Amino acid sequence: MAGVSATVSAAAPARTSDLFAPGLRGLTIGLVSTITLVALESLAIGTVMPEVAGELGDLPLFGWVYTAFFLGSLIGIVLAGGVLDRMPLQRPFAVGLGLFGLGLVIGGLAPSMPVLIAARFLQGLGAGALAPTAYVAIGRCLPERLQPRMFAMLSTAWVVPGIIGPSMAAVVGELAGWRWVFLGLIPLLAVAGGLALNALRHVPAAAEPAVGDEPRATSDLRRLGAALAAAAGAGLLVAGLGAVDPLVLVAGAALGIAILLPTYRWLTPPGTLRLAEGVPAAVLLRGLMTFSFFAADAYIALLLQTWRGTPLALTGVVFTVTTIAWTLGTWMQARRIDHYGPRRFVALGFACIAIGGLLTLPVVAGAPPELTIVTWAIPGIGMGFMFSAVTLVVLRGVEETEQGSASSSLQLSDILGTVLGTGVAGAFIAAGTRAGPEGLGPALAAVLVLSIGAAVLGLLASGRVGTFTAREDRGSAAVD
Repeated sequence: MAGVSATVSAAAPARTSDLFAPGLRGLTIGLVSTITLVALESLAIGTVMPEVAGELGDLPLFGWVYTAFFLGSLIGIVLAGGVLDRMPLQRPFAVGLGLFGLGLVIGGLAPSMPVLIAARFLQGLGAGALAPTAYVAIGRCLPERLQPRMFAMLSTAWVVPGIIGPSMAAVVGELAGWRWVFLGLIPLLAVAGGLALNALRHVPAAAEPAVGDEPRATSDLRRLGAALAAAAGAGLLVAGLGAVDPLVLVAGAALGIAILLPTYRWLTPPGTLRLAEGVPAAVLLRGLMTFSFFAADAYIALLLQTWRGTPLALTGVVFTVTTIAWTLGTWMQARRIDHYGPRRFVALGFACIAIGGLLTLPVVAGAPPELTIVTWAIPGIGMGFMFSAVTLVVLRGVEETEQGSASSSLQLSDILGTVLGTGVAGAFIAAGTRAGPEGLGPALAAVLVLSIGAAVLGLLASGRVGTFTAREDRGSAAVD
């Protein structure tokens, strides 16, 4: 493996410019540009969905456009984790790009809502393979002192889409039609993906499995079965929680949990459900942090526009400020995590979500809705503090040959936390709206309390995340 020690001194203080040194700039530019385009599509789709529903109809299927993406991502993450530790990284990344691009084509040409939902599932399947591959590439190629900076760069890749994505989608939808929100990204994806693939070709594959290990075909089939079971369990749980009939609610939720828990246990490091210190706790806490944040974040627009009657522009400002705050927190963490360690940042992150939720509660009761610009930025900066911190705990806490499966477990928790957080909160909202016009306010308050409660649990458990394992820097591979 060719090192870059001549270009990036291992003893020198970490600088962001080091990510663009001759041995690393191809990987940095390729990964950041690809993630930017995925983020752009993810954030833009919500802007044009009312227009999509108006043309394609089937309004009851509206929510499945988002759910299908998450379920596809869950399956893609699990399958990618099974191959990243034993084959060149450009292969799963290329498959992920192809599936995401195919989803863009089908979505842009979709004649009906079910076809669009299928396209979003393909997009999710592809996107699910991209993030774990990026994590493994960072773990193998970057010195440990540069890894926090790289994760901050990936976080920054969401800022521009967060600022211009919704507005750009609105302009494209108005001038050219909503289909070009999908189709217009294809050539850009080809360029960005090509840069990333060229860099990933130079990242060495992990060692071959030892004699006596489970055959690859058997392992892949088992992981596919587990991925499908996890998606089915999550779907049943969310569907059950949203049911009107109490018997269906209890049966659906119980069946979903019965399927999901053992599958999750098998797909994550031993001790994850017990919150064992170190990597297992980091994996579980990633799910808890996305649960606590997105359970409320997904319904901030509903709070502002439907309950408080504010214009769409205020919602845009809130989400933009929150995205910037997340990135600011990530960069602050990147500069100080090796000094303070991950525990403090994880604890501080959960505390920020709880405090932000508490300060946002008065907006439900009648406080000026503009306060949300500040109050909901606090959870955003909290996510920036801890999101990458647990990623670093996982990458530094496992051997290089296990980084693929460990990254997959981390992403699995990420997606499940988001799905379950928005699903449980959605059940509260559905129950509130069924209670009548005044039921939405109490339901929104309950959602914020749910978010706060989950954040408090995370704060109490943050000490289990452990500290970084002291080890010799792996160095980096030249990938240009």
